[in-house]
Amino acid sequence: QTKADINKSLVDRFKAEKKARELTDIANRHGLDPFALQGFVDEILRRRIFDGEKLTDFLEPLELNWKSRRVKELALMEELTPLLHKIAQGREIAGLAAYEEEL
Repeated sequence: QTKADINKSLVDRFKAEKKARELTDIANRHGLDPFALQGFVDEILRRRIFDGEKLTDFLEPLELNWKSRRVKELALMEELTPLLHKIAQGREIAGLAAYEEEL
């Protein structure tokens, strides 16, 4: 490995740890399991598709009524959307723009 490869590896690890900390903080603020939120975000980024129905399914374990769940969805996405854009590094995430209009 070259010095540049090692530096890139360290930077990549730092970015991954920072993303994990940010997601854990968001999860804690919203009463969500950090590992579940990480999986939810990873799936969005892997597919580059945001699906509002999957968000509803993700929040289902909280057993909120429809009105409370909608408030929770908007509050969560207000924090999650900028992080998704940052992680995606300019690559489009289909479906996210329609959700952003509600924020």
